[in-house]
Amino acid sequence: MNEDLRKRIVEMVCRGRDGHIPSAFSIVDIIQALYKNFLKYDPRDPKWDGRDYFVLSKGHGCLALYVVLERYGIITRNDLELFCKKEGILGEHPDCTKVPGAEASTGSLGHGLPFAVGIALGLRLRGMSNRVCVLVGDGECHEGTIWEAANVANNLQLGNLCVIVDWNGSAAQLMPRDDMPGKWRAFGWKTTVIDGHSEEEICNALGNVDFDCHGMPAAIIARTVKGKGVPMLEGHGPWHHRIPNEEEVGKIMEALA
Repeated sequence: MNEDLRKRIVEMVCRGRDGHIPSAFSIVDIIQALYKNFLKYDPRDPKWDGRDYFVLSKGHGCLALYVVLERYGIITRNDLELFCKKEGILGEHPDCTKVPGAEASTGSLGHGLPFAVGIALGLRLRGMSNRVCVLVGDGECHEGTIWEAANVANNLQLGNLCVIVDWNGSAAQLMPRDDMPGKWRAFGWKTTVIDGHSEEEICNALGNVDFDCHGMPAAIIARTVKGKGVPMLEGHGPWHHRIPNEEEVGKIMEALA
């Protein structure tokens, strides 16, 4: 598990006095695996035409994206230190006009997948073979725009598109009867279920996606734990958007040691 990235997330929240720690902990292993093992990118040229595209639709989990972008040289340590400061570029949601490596300005849930569908179609029309991945939350999978976009992607046969669902159980608090894999299969997507905290399973699932320009789009349903790695943060209690005090920071860091 990526304890060092999780520690950095906590440090950013404490400095910036903002952010969603449990949501970032839920997805940081997925984003780390993507940038370490799968995505093609050039840290010196984030807009390189040959890059693969990653859209974080679950924008409030952006701290996970930021620490991974810094690890791989796309943004700087100073950028992290200025999180949620007026002189910095990193806010509580990613802004693609400011943040290198952010392909979309997200945070209003349900918008990232339609955006990624547009990217995938545009790449195909241009005869380009870049791959497109988008990470959505299970809660935002109750937004109608998600399923409208899923229907369009299936009908257009956008096989260059893969959605990763952060299935951490947030949606089950209000909608407990929810067959997430079954819904994606019903919309015509090649669907697999994995442990979203296992780098091996994440990489194997991505490796099994064809990413053909004309084919079946893929959905990877990643079972995750909100707040993964720190027992006091895990689950769906009061920590969703809470800033830890000094004593709580000590307990969090001890759990991540």
